[in-house]
Amino acid sequence: MSTADADDLPLFAPSKKVYPQSVSGPYRRAKWIILVLCLGIYYLLPFLRWDRGPNLPNQAVLADIANNRFYFFFIEIWPQEVYYFTGLLILAAFVLFLMNAVAGRVWCGYLCPQTVWTDLFLAVERFFEGDRRERIKRDEAPWSFDKAWRKSAKHAVWLVIAWWTGGAWVLYFADAPTLVKELATFTAPLSAYVWIAILTFTTYSLAGIMREQVCTYMCPWPRIQAALTDDDALNVTYRYDRGEPRVSVKQAQRLRSTGAPAGDCIDCNQCVAVCPTGIDIRDGAQMDCIQCGLCIDACNTVMTKVGYPAGLIAYDTDDNVKRRQAGQKPVYRPLRARTLTYAGLILVVGGAMVYQLATRKMADISVLHERSPLFVKLSDGSIRNSYTVRLLNKRPESRPFALTVSGPAGARIEAVGSAATADLRPVVTVEPDSSREVRVLVTVPADVHLEKSQPVTITASDLFAGEVVRAEDHFMAP
Repeated sequence: MSTADADDLPLFAPSKKVYPQSVSGPYRRAKWIILVLCLGIYYLLPFLRWDRGPNLPNQAVLADIANNRFYFFFIEIWPQEVYYFTGLLILAAFVLFLMNAVAGRVWCGYLCPQTVWTDLFLAVERFFEGDRRERIKRDEAPWSFDKAWRKSAKHAVWLVIAWWTGGAWVLYFADAPTLVKELATFTAPLSAYVWIAILTFTTYSLAGIMREQVCTYMCPWPRIQAALTDDDALNVTYRYDRGEPRVSVKQAQRLRSTGAPAGDCIDCNQCVAVCPTGIDIRDGAQMDCIQCGLCIDACNTVMTKVGYPAGLIAYDTDDNVKRRQAGQKPVYRPLRARTLTYAGLILVVGGAMVYQLATRKMADISVLHERSPLFVKLSDGSIRNSYTVRLLNKRPESRPFALTVSGPAGARIEAVGSAATADLRPVVTVEPDSSREVRVLVTVPADVHLEKSQPVTITASDLFAGEVVRAEDHFMAP
């Protein structure tokens, strides 16, 4: 091909509609089970209740944006604890890496939201328009009443599913039963309707119209996954050592009777017909393959019918195919440096998060030195510094905190507008699930030698629960 001809080639390949055929088998059943579990959790979880006591919402999972809280069953995350979300993202990345190291794009084939919703939309399509042959035949036929009502019903159900997908998403950001009532009576906030409309459109477009094109062209994971995999990762593999050359059953019998080679693949193309991305797994590893295993179910069904052993297509490695060709035994190494490293990192990150959650305090304190003036010299020669102290109470009940100071010798502490205990510790009461800011004065006697700057620690102690929090700053002097 000349350079001029190459320059005239299109920069993209036109999309070809894929008509996946229905199939039964263990991998298909696994996908149905995962689909039901994932969609059941997604749609029903906002309605699950969890009693947290008075003054707190009772929705099990809630992103309370108005009050800057995230609730997940017994866990309550404050804005100051956003690092938990960072930890979850890191943990999810390592889990994804481990899944890839063990079985390739198994996430894409079974757990990815695009896969789950596409499977649901395909089930609706088959219900109204039939299986692969019926759908192809109907699309090629001219428009008729039968064709029109079936396609209209299919798209109507798609839109209902997409609408409820968007509706379920907004339920995670407000009390679900209340918001459902407001949505039904058209009294919900405008933002709820806007987000439902956006998610309805995206779900309908991605799962109903674009389907496999999302996995092939839009998703970055196939490109990333290729850089993370290794030769020991299991992938859906056509065992060409057994399948080639491809001949019919009768031809295979004749060839084998004469001692000529004949493969088990009868070239029925069932593996292509059931593939949701429309590829031929016999062409080798391809970026379009989402490793769903449906071609394994289809091939095993055909092999059983013709009396051949199953497993012509299976989760395997190319190295094992070459080993069998060379008369060697296949080698499977699920436990290797890569998988053990990922598993170890998951345990470390997960353990650190669990430890942090188990030992985290339900109160917090921050101290900010006032800048103008840095210090004040009183008439008796003592030096006073002013601070802004913010106390945070994460419990659903009011809590009194007694303040103490340590650092410079003889330092005394006062909280403006607050009472004090019998031992002269100022007491600051913080309302449930809120914070309070107070002005604090720290005074050091005149006879104490002071540097221009020395560390000072302000401690807050819960008078009832005994929880203690502290923060450091500096005490300034002439």
